[in-house]
Amino acid sequence: MQSSTFTLSPSLFLSHQKLRTRFYPLRFQPSKTNVNVSSPFHPSSLSSSSFSFKLRPLTTLIRFQTKATSVPESAGDAASDSGALFRTLELGALFGMWFIFNIYFNIYNKQVLKVYPYPLTITAVQFAIGTVIVSLMWGLNLYKRPKISNAQLAAILPLAMVHTLGNLFTNMSLGKVAVSFTHTIKASEPFFSVILSAMFLGEMPTAWVVASLVPIVGGVVLASVTEASFNWIGFWSAMASNLTNQFRNVLSKKVMVKKEDSIDNITLFSIITVMSFLLSAPVVIFAEGIKFTPSYLQAAGLNINEVYIRSLLAALCFHAYQQVSYMILQRVSPVTHSVGNCVKRVVVIASSVLFFKTPVSPVNAFGTAIALAGVFLYSRVKRIKAKTA
Repeated sequence: MQSSTFTLSPSLFLSHQKLRTRFYPLRFQPSKTNVNVSSPFHPSSLSSSSFSFKLRPLTTLIRFQTKATSVPESAGDAASDSGALFRTLELGALFGMWFIFNIYFNIYNKQVLKVYPYPLTITAVQFAIGTVIVSLMWGLNLYKRPKISNAQLAAILPLAMVHTLGNLFTNMSLGKVAVSFTHTIKASEPFFSVILSAMFLGEMPTAWVVASLVPIVGGVVLASVTEASFNWIGFWSAMASNLTNQFRNVLSKKVMVKKEDSIDNITLFSIITVMSFLLSAPVVIFAEGIKFTPSYLQAAGLNINEVYIRSLLAALCFHAYQQVSYMILQRVSPVTHSVGNCVKRVVVIASSVLFFKTPVSPVNAFGTAIALAGVFLYSRVKRIKAKTA
């Protein structure tokens, strides 16, 4: 049985008769303390009096029954489980989009570069379309427009420079060799990460980290010597892409913006995209000229609509997969992100081999598998290190 106790504070002083009339059939019991009712608003009367009321429900009138209800403990657990399930599904969807956008970017980009061998122009076009997307995102308030200080711009500029070079070298490699070979070379990114971190950050690798680099380097070498589409320009361009991308990661740790002025990953990527376009556009005009006009493509004997549509799709997928990559990085640890990047590279290599019908020898496939296994081992070693740190 539940009981309820009501304490009524006498903020309004009523006469004894009025109280009897108001609360009838409730029983009014004044306390034994003498009350000066002649001056109810005098401070002494407020401090020296107290009233106690006992509420007794009438059985002849409407009977109120109060039932106590309690929230089951399992309700909170169920809500927590549903929230965790939603976050897991959301993260899985982001990983799926990351892989799909990356696959289609490599396919469309390779198709364009095979008939239009101007990687600098293609890179600038991809940054230009990304800049349009960022402008629409900020203009339509789809994402909050950031307020960037000059100090932040100065810190982001080196990141934008190496980001531009990294994507340029990737396009140069894709234009010269098979997509699968480019990504096999790019699987050696951990090697450059360890070297640059030791040189600029003083982070010395553990014995396990060094051991994980052995299959990476060995697999890349084995795949390179047996690659049917091997080309030195394509090889060194992929290597330069690894170097610049990992140098960008080191710079992001070395050149840190003040914590109170820090910005989120998506905003950082958006700013880098705009700055990369501004950096690449004048270089394109100086180095390659304006060779993306309909008249030039027609004079070169190319299908204008086909080149434009595939370039647009490649640029949209390029921006989308990098945007999703930064969204994933906000939700998971860098080690988990690197594991996902390893799986993504496997999916891209397999899909490109199937789509372009790339000839792959058993030794070449074995070398690629060893390199990717080394990358996965490296990611696991980094995860163990992160847990023990």
